[in-house]
Amino acid sequence: MTNKQAAITIIKQLRRNGFQALLAGGCVRDMLLGRRASDYDVATNARPEDVIGIFPRTLKVGAKFGVVIVLNKDRQVEVATFRTETGYADGRHPAAVKFSSAEEDARRRDFTINGMFFEPFQKEVLDYVGGQTDLKKKIIRTIGEPAERFDEDYLRMLRAIRFSTKLGFKIEPQTWSAIRANAEKITRISAERIAIELESILTHPNRATGVSLLLESGLASAVFDGFGAEDAKFAVAVLGQLRKGVDFALALAGFFAACQTKFAVEKCRILKLSRSRYKHIKFLLDNRGKLLDERMSLADLKKILAEPYFRDLYELQRAIQKATLPGRKGVAPLIKLRRRIKSLGDIELRPSPLLNGHDLIRLGAVPGPGLGQLAEEMYIAQLEGILKTASQAEKWVQKWLFEHKNR
Repeated sequence: MTNKQAAITIIKQLRRNGFQALLAGGCVRDMLLGRRASDYDVATNARPEDVIGIFPRTLKVGAKFGVVIVLNKDRQVEVATFRTETGYADGRHPAAVKFSSAEEDARRRDFTINGMFFEPFQKEVLDYVGGQTDLKKKIIRTIGEPAERFDEDYLRMLRAIRFSTKLGFKIEPQTWSAIRANAEKITRISAERIAIELESILTHPNRATGVSLLLESGLASAVFDGFGAEDAKFAVAVLGQLRKGVDFALALAGFFAACQTKFAVEKCRILKLSRSRYKHIKFLLDNRGKLLDERMSLADLKKILAEPYFRDLYELQRAIQKATLPGRKGVAPLIKLRRRIKSLGDIELRPSPLLNGHDLIRLGAVPGPGLGQLAEEMYIAQLEGILKTASQAEKWVQKWLFEHKNR
């Protein structure tokens, strides 16, 4: 069962019980644009307790706001009661919810293109807010007064830029002015919600345009205080050179490509990302420029090739080079690197050390910092192809110990 089929099955069941039910929001927009919708939401005049009574499997997490998740086989469909919301004290949560009609429900939504309903059996669009007109004009416009819509939920400012980025639509002038006037308020929204919107913008193929809007609106500087104008200019150039499909860590590394690693990581901490993402971003930024070193030793090359983020590092460096020097001149060092990598053939990049710590101590090494240095230098010699057997390694270690004993 697809998401759409699950939603229509739920609509049928609600109607059999005497309620009005329609497809709502983003899925209607995407259907009218001929795009595949990921989620199909249902809006109804049935109250949450009615929905819970009709469907045996539900999640009631948003019931007090009029939202119930209905479980239909392996699908989850959001079923929301038509409602109006008032009294947004914190820029996110309504103080009061009142159940209402489809038209009133449409008028409390964020943007006109998201405020339409669709009757799936009569194939009829219910549009109380001019969404179809704005779809044709390719415009992002708030429903009603822009400042009021953003005061209700400041995250809508980022959402406007996300929709503009993903759909290629222009943001209507009054809506844009309200975003710029209220940009600093975005920090009142939780880091997690901000990160979700930024990820959608930065990982989209049209990310360079999206980031330009983030910068021009003041939202980027509000989230990442201290991000300079020159850094921003380079960020747009680098992001525009990245491949179409990138993950959030690589996109953020591209965004901070002109910044010091310490500054970038500190700013990324604002988003409360996972530890693995911090590690990913730090690796990419720490290793900028390393792939351009034509004199890189074989050992260092093998080490960096074995890193799980090597492909992203190569992609980041390629984008930086193209943003700095157009044409083949900028990427020439990377072309040489690719040839060198290809010449290595099918080799083991991270082989197990020929000798372990116990072996080194048995040969006379003393536990402590010197042991770590010995192990590292021996492993480098192994990666360079100087040492190929344990017997060769033992002789090399004995020589190393003798030389360092006399220092």
